Amino acid sequence: MTVHTPGADLPPGEERATIVLRPRAVRWAAYTTAVVVMAGMIGGAVLITSFQWGGRLGLLAVGVLVALFCHLEASVRVTARPRELEVRNLMRVRTLEWPEVLGISFPMGDPWAHLDLADGSTLPLQAIQRYDGRRAIAAAHQLQELVRERGEAPGD
Repeated sequence: MTVHTPGADLPPGEERATIVLRPRAVRWAAYTTAVVVMAGMIGGAVLITSFQWGGRLGLLAVGVLVALFCHLEASVRVTARPRELEVRNLMRVRTLEWPEVLGISFPMGDPWAHLDLADGSTLPLQAIQRYDGRRAIAAAHQLQELVRERGEAPGD
């Protein structure tokens, strides 16, 4: 889990800066897979001489599509800004105001954590994945603390 806190030198009394949470193991696996698949497709396009140009370009196109999917998988993240929480999952980005978020849960057996929302629904956090072990649990605790700190409606 990569944690990035730009502007950590804020004056006293200012809200903490933006915090970005990303998975570590999944990013490594996704980019490694993309490189291996692209190398295989390029190798196939060059070495399989029975393919015409269309077949070779088809192999390369499949490799590019797999690499793009791997990049999508690796780009999941949670960005906690002072006034909002942005959740980037595999296919969707959702921005929430802090009062919309009630808490975070990390049910045993689930691959990733979930946000519990005020409307009664949950939102998966693919950026906090069980594969990251203690780092994921620490990120879930950090996010829960931010929910407590920033989730109160103004004036409460």
